[in-house]
Amino acid sequence: MKKYLLVSCVVLFSASLFSQTIYKELPSRFLNTTRDIKIKLPNNYDPESLIKHPVIIVFDGDYLFEPVLGQVHFQTYFKEMPESIIVGIVQGKERFYDGYFDELTGMPFESGKRFYDFVQNELLPYIDDNYNTSPFRVAVGHNTMANFINSYLFTDVPVFQAYINISPDYKGTMSNNLITRLSHLRNEVFYYVATSDKDVPSLKNNITETSTVLKTLDTQKLTFYYDELQGDSHYTLVTGALSKALDKIFEIFKPLDEKEINEKVLTYDGTLDDYIVDRYERIEKYFGISKPITEEEFAKIVAIAEERDDLESLQKIGKLANKQDPNSSLGTYYLALHAEKSGKNKKATKFYESALTLGETTIIDKEYIKSKLKNLQDLAIDDNEKDDDEEN
Repeated sequence: MKKYLLVSCVVLFSASLFSQTIYKELPSRFLNTTRDIKIKLPNNYDPESLIKHPVIIVFDGDYLFEPVLGQVHFQTYFKEMPESIIVGIVQGKERFYDGYFDELTGMPFESGKRFYDFVQNELLPYIDDNYNTSPFRVAVGHNTMANFINSYLFTDVPVFQAYINISPDYKGTMSNNLITRLSHLRNEVFYYVATSDKDVPSLKNNITETSTVLKTLDTQKLTFYYDELQGDSHYTLVTGALSKALDKIFEIFKPLDEKEINEKVLTYDGTLDDYIVDRYERIEKYFGISKPITEEEFAKIVAIAEERDDLESLQKIGKLANKQDPNSSLGTYYLALHAEKSGKNKKATKFYESALTLGETTIIDKEYIKSKLKNLQDLAIDDNEKDDDEEN
């Protein structure tokens, strides 16, 4: 019974999610027809908001759109990636013609070139003109269309900033051209490719050989990820590959985790306010998303500062938190903590008293601040009594 209810909930959830999908017929002068597209906007999307969203273009939208949609919803729910606009291109019987390629280069040719132009010059501008989009675009393709999406790398500025290649069928000299192109990037690119131990042997061998070379490229502009999944076929590897790809591409967007803290924060050569500011600046640079530093991440950084016995970082984090939100008690509390740890109890008392007049946070409530203040007052009384005893 419980299993039945769980399955029913999943089905109802999926149906609700997919019912929010927008279906459109987009006219195209390149294709000389209309093309069906699916669009899923973030939950609570507000066209009047200043918030911008990355765009994920799903080729093979007939069958890949829903898996991408489910995975994006799952990861955004847990704040593992930014809320994104997902666009699926319905290809159906046109897939062969959409992916038509030059047998020598593997690049789009004839009908494939027309489809290429449709995506670059009609679909993407339409999405940018009608929705709140950030400059960060992700292309998702499987098999032949995974080969196809690589063609968008061969422009002065790549059309997409991230490429999810699921069991790509590299055509012609695409593998060699791809290696050359990715080694001479001027703009940053995330490139993910996946195969499996049970993938089509000819595809797997080519993918493995290509990825072996891509791993060795010495360029700071390329962030390369490769996965060889276990036990999945050419088709069932899709779900696992999507999960891993989105997880890795948006890794920096996630809240600080134990791995990053141990490998980067604890060993950071500098004050920790610089680390957290740089982290959020990179989020804005990569994804076009500007967001405030969360209270939880302030708390994690402060904990590391205390672990490192880094009073300078503690003070600067307090000033940073005050600058971000002067009406919150968080920054003033950290300044009080810095003064207390520095042995400046009178100054700490003033900061704690000031923090009580400011807005309460989810991390530090006023009762806790009062307890800190009382400890200092009790300590001051003990010190005064000690001084009196010494005088007598």
